[in-house]
Amino acid sequence: MEAAKQYSRGRRRNPSIDRLSDLPDSILCHILSFLPTTKNTVATSILSRRWRYLWSYVPNLIFDSDDDNIDRVLLLHKLQTIDTFRLSKNVTWLDHKLEKWISIAVNRNVQTIDVCISGIASVLPRCLFTCKTLVFLRLDSFREVANVEDIGGGFVFLPLLKKLHMNFIHPESGGYLNWPLPPDCVDGYLPRLLSGCPVLEELVVRLNVYFYPCKISSPTIKRLTIELIFEFDDPYFEDNYYYRLEIDTPALVYLQLIDCATQYLKFGALNSLLEADICINGYAVEAQDDLLYARYVVEFIDKLRNVKCLKIDLLNHGKIMDYIDSVFSTWTISFHNLTKLELVYDCRFLSKFLQSAHNLETLILDQVWKGIEGWMEPQQVPTCLSSRLRIIKTVDILSLNYKSNILRYLLRNAQVLERMEIVYPDFIKSERKIYMIQEISLFERGSRACEVAFVQYNRKL
Repeated sequence: MEAAKQYSRGRRRNPSIDRLSDLPDSILCHILSFLPTTKNTVATSILSRRWRYLWSYVPNLIFDSDDDNIDRVLLLHKLQTIDTFRLSKNVTWLDHKLEKWISIAVNRNVQTIDVCISGIASVLPRCLFTCKTLVFLRLDSFREVANVEDIGGGFVFLPLLKKLHMNFIHPESGGYLNWPLPPDCVDGYLPRLLSGCPVLEELVVRLNVYFYPCKISSPTIKRLTIELIFEFDDPYFEDNYYYRLEIDTPALVYLQLIDCATQYLKFGALNSLLEADICINGYAVEAQDDLLYARYVVEFIDKLRNVKCLKIDLLNHGKIMDYIDSVFSTWTISFHNLTKLELVYDCRFLSKFLQSAHNLETLILDQVWKGIEGWMEPQQVPTCLSSRLRIIKTVDILSLNYKSNILRYLLRNAQVLERMEIVYPDFIKSERKIYMIQEISLFERGSRACEVAFVQYNRKL
């Protein structure tokens, strides 16, 4: 005890003594695991003899730049369990290296693999798709993956995988003339992969539009993000190909869909869905049957009837939007759970949503200018305006024009409204801004407690 006291007094007299090194190895390795890259972790080996090999017991292997020592790091790493193995987009390699590195991680019971595939026609090891410890898998690529259509050699079993992100992963084409891929090739890889993930809860899929048809089916997925990208100058694209998207995910709670070219859209039941962020851009591809396509879109919107939060952007050219508007106007839809609605670009469906969303509390109109000149007030004041709607926000308002009719109607009829926020860009001329503020401030308000706020933002940010 006396020796301990003397040691303590000595440390107080000499504050330069390294107290960090007195911590147990397990705590030091935990601290090192928060460093951004393995290169930073290895650099601590020069601190002292005590630190020389500590890095080799850190459970995270993160490489973010070309490093000739990756092989050596994997060879010297001591842990038999790897938490995270990550290769950023800045890492390049010979094709056989990727297969080797991922195989090492799988053999070390890895839980997270996050790889940006930068090699040309890289090969994924088959053991990746039968890894019994993998919980999170992210594969990003802007290159072709040579064996993706033969994932797992036809066998996939990832018993613990809960999160799967596949960004622009597509098979080797063998030349432009082979596109679009045969249906048996495209249909096979994604459904086969999902069928081997019995506890998958989150799926993110980003694909170029020629990678079609796209079928996603899973009874366990709760969060789904689908982004379908179209490039007008893509040499793979064929005008006459019939692009399809079919989704069957009954347990879904959250959905984000960015669809630039689907001509056939089919969703199963979405009774558990609480939040949806939908952007359907019909500018990209001409539908073979505009009216049929409009029915697909409206049927899909009907599937969203149970959501609490909805953001919807139907960025379509006029002809198809007219068809969608025609079908939607005759459709009987009740959004009885909807409390937050954001409409982007086109407001022609505003009246329909106000009439069918009795519990709406927050309304956001973002860059709304399409369809605004033909907007008609509902024949009866919607229930949400008289008893529920508390917040209205308009974003990127440049001028009043026809918008004043909508804003005037909402302010006059929203009986319990607490705040209307007008967000405008900073490049608006001061005279126009002053006129807009004065004009809106004079609108009749149905709620005495309503505050009208004008907020400027920097559009460049």
